[in-house]
Parts: sequence; C-alpha cells; structure tokens
Amino acid sequence: MSGVVLDAVYAEDVVALLFDEVWAVAADLEHEFPRLLTDVRTMRVTRADGDRFEALARGRFGQRARFDGVLRPGWCWMQSRFLLGGMAAVAEEDGTRFAFMGALRVPGARLVHPLSHVFGGSPGSGVIRRVAERAAARTRN
Repeated sequence: MSGVVLDAVYAEDVVALLFDEVWAVAADLEHEFPRLLTDVRTMRVTRADGDRFEALARGRFGQRARFDGVLRPGWCWMQSRFLLGGMAAVAEEDGTRFAFMGALRVPGARLVHPLSHVFGGSPGSGVIRRVAERAAARTRN
C-alpha cells in the first residue's frame, strides 16, 4: 500500500502559546530537537538549501542516522533509512495546534509499536509536552 505509514507514533494537542513561540522550538532542530526526543543526543544540520535540509542525528546509545528533510513554517518532514518523522503546527483561537509523528521503516516494526506505550501514553504526547515546556521557558526569558 503506497503512502501509508503503519504503526506510527502520533499525537496532537492544542498548546496554550502563540504559533511563533511553539514553532521557534520545533524548528530549532540543532538545539531543541534533542530536548524534545529522549532518544536523540545530537542533531546537526549539515546542508540546507531553501526549505530542504540534510542532518545527522546521534542517538543516546551511539546509533547514527542521516536525515533528508523539508522544513517550512508550521511543517517539518524528515526521513532516514530507518526512521520517518514529522511535525506540524497551526495557530488556533486558543493557542497552537501541534502534532508529532514518528515511525520505524524496518521489517518487524509492527511488533515493536505496542512497546512504545508500555510506560503510559503515546511517546508523541511527551514530545508535545516538552515543546510546550521549552516554548514557555523561552517566552519567560
């Protein structure tokens, strides 16, 4: 089936902050992204051309990935050989609707997906919470 991402981690919520405050955190891939995703230690953009970029990520356990991505106001999509990820944001009357999606691109990923919820809610909900916390902290400073 083309165009379908099975068993992705997905979360969406309204953050009680302005779009510009929320997106400033989400779009700061090198500084904020490692704070948003607990399994990412570093993210370094190695090439940018307009809205397209390449980045190298290092995981908490030394794993590495090279991502190709597109970053536009309110929208980001990135993919590596084994991972897909996306974020989107839009202003709403009472704040900013923010969504996060991540998925493994490997055989057997469907078997791993149920484990992503073992410790509570969706891991994507944690990303949204951390985006809101980081945006609020930046606003206070």
